[in-house]
Amino acid sequence: MTGDANVELEVKLTLEPDALPRARAVLSEQADDAGRDLIKLRNIYFDTPEFALNEERMALRIRHKGSRYIQTLKTQGEFVDGGHRRMEWEWPLTTAELDLTLLAETPLSDKVDLHQLKPAFETNFERQVLMITESAPGGEALVEVALDQGRILSGDRVSPLCEIEFELKSGNPAVLRKMAVRLAASVPVFLNVISKAEQGYHLAGVTSAAPDLTGALDVYGFFRGLSACWLRHIPFELGKADLSEVRRAARIAGVAAEFETLASQIRSGQPIGAIMAEGVLGQVQLALAGVESD
Repeated sequence: MTGDANVELEVKLTLEPDALPRARAVLSEQADDAGRDLIKLRNIYFDTPEFALNEERMALRIRHKGSRYIQTLKTQGEFVDGGHRRMEWEWPLTTAELDLTLLAETPLSDKVDLHQLKPAFETNFERQVLMITESAPGGEALVEVALDQGRILSGDRVSPLCEIEFELKSGNPAVLRKMAVRLAASVPVFLNVISKAEQGYHLAGVTSAAPDLTGALDVYGFFRGLSACWLRHIPFELGKADLSEVRRAARIAGVAAEFETLASQIRSGQPIGAIMAEGVLGQVQLALAGVESD
């Protein structure tokens, strides 16, 4: 795609770096081939000094991939069946300089002064890509699986990055969660609803509101709270949260007992990263995501 809007659908899992080799082994057994060699990706994100683009829930980057430069604009989109569906515009460039003319036909041009855009942070990582063909209702689906490990940088601040993304290339979208569930049965993972860009903005000092963990939470609100607490390295305080809707979804998904185990881990005050390592978190999240999409 060049210049036109595209719909991107993906499921993103966070994991600890020491779990990545096991995940790679599990996924390689399912892959159509041996997978591509590791490639280094440098991603420079742009915004105005007041972070106006972030206020509009959009992200603009230039990706340096080998000898290629790619300019990409994404919207935040919506949460669907454990993944994200969002609009994306992408253009090849000949240099690492932003081409503002390419943004003129996108929603960004009416919302932000394009001439104020400057680098805000970077996400730099090594990526291995596996292509997996999966059986699904309606025929086979093709999924691109990207295993990413690296760092997020803003000034002198650094944060680690370790993720696996399942992106649908063709076929039934339901295969994304199916594949993520299969991986979560073997490797501790976390269904993280916070994007690399949001992590970068947090590192750059953009302070979003603290997660609202009071009142009734639906499944996505529960996921968002978990992700926000993970990002801030704070415990998820369950004391004032009403999880009745989440418990109902857990019963429907057949993971009621597992959910209560997870709730007990959360109440203990453990950080989300430590809870992830126990293995129940990702499995429960992916089961709940199936109910949320129905």
